[in-house]
Amino acid sequence: METAEDIPHLVCPEKKPRFHAEAPQPSPTQAPAVAKVLDDDDLLTEIIVRVGFPTTLVHVALVCKRWLAHASDSKSLSRFRKLHPPRLLGYYITKVSVLLDKRFAPRFVPMLPQPPELATVIRRAESYNFDGYGGLHIMDCRSGSIITRRYEEIGLTHVVHRPLCPHRSMDIVPPLPSAQDHSFQVFGKILSKDVGTGLCYLYVLGESTGEAGKSMARVYVLQDGAWKMHTSATCPHSLHFGLKALLVNNNIYVPTCSGYHIIVLDLTASSFSTFQLPRGVKYHYFKSMLSRADDASSVYFIHVEEFQLRVWLHKGDNWLLVDTICLHEMLAILVCQNT
Repeated sequence: METAEDIPHLVCPEKKPRFHAEAPQPSPTQAPAVAKVLDDDDLLTEIIVRVGFPTTLVHVALVCKRWLAHASDSKSLSRFRKLHPPRLLGYYITKVSVLLDKRFAPRFVPMLPQPPELATVIRRAESYNFDGYGGLHIMDCRSGSIITRRYEEIGLTHVVHRPLCPHRSMDIVPPLPSAQDHSFQVFGKILSKDVGTGLCYLYVLGESTGEAGKSMARVYVLQDGAWKMHTSATCPHSLHFGLKALLVNNNIYVPTCSGYHIIVLDLTASSFSTFQLPRGVKYHYFKSMLSRADDASSVYFIHVEEFQLRVWLHKGDNWLLVDTICLHEMLAILVCQNT
């Protein structure tokens, strides 16, 4: 999960910025310089967009009407997000009981250590109970929004949860598109991407064309409460049956059925390209995953083989082995830390 906060549209009657009682007050010689800076809208905006956390930005917005206007300005928010990309707060663990044939509700585990400024946000994520229901599958998670899937009496339902903003109601995702011939459907995956200060939801549907070694990808976008066709393209490879497609910028990455290549669907050009996995490595549904990198044109490939976890970075046309982690050694370190 990543940090995300709504900036409330609040009105505060104070005309001048107020300071905390424990904060050091400017001396008589400093006061004119401070006032000169804070009275300059351009300088004040530069200061506001450089505060470290979204929670701090909310505090800035509460100072007075003028600061609220600067903190909630769309251009300022866009700059703030570029300067302070969403940070990883933690991850979810879903406990499954084979004996009871039961899937429990996801449990949030924070990444530690976290700065004190995010303590309230962490507690909010830990206390969220997904309506108290188990049987949920987390399908996608970005910027504090989580898409879950659950089988109910009425059928398969998808819901958007916002654990960091519990005051906002959950969104019910409309029924997903499906292939005309269900026997040709290979996989379907809900994906999300940041657009401005919100999220855009996509659904990629992989189908077999009926011809050996060929497949079709259809991409839908959620608009005005309905799924609408965005683009489609034919691929000269068979798509993997798994649900581990990855959206980075305007590219969707999907492993091939053979497991030795990654297919890239360019949403802008509606075309496919492929690149080969590191030599000697084959994609496996339970042992491999793709992950976003800091650079929008790069992706990580993570693979577990026996007791070794390896992380590669694909940049340009080359693979770089970033790290190799021995799970035996990591377990020994964890045992020593807890004894």
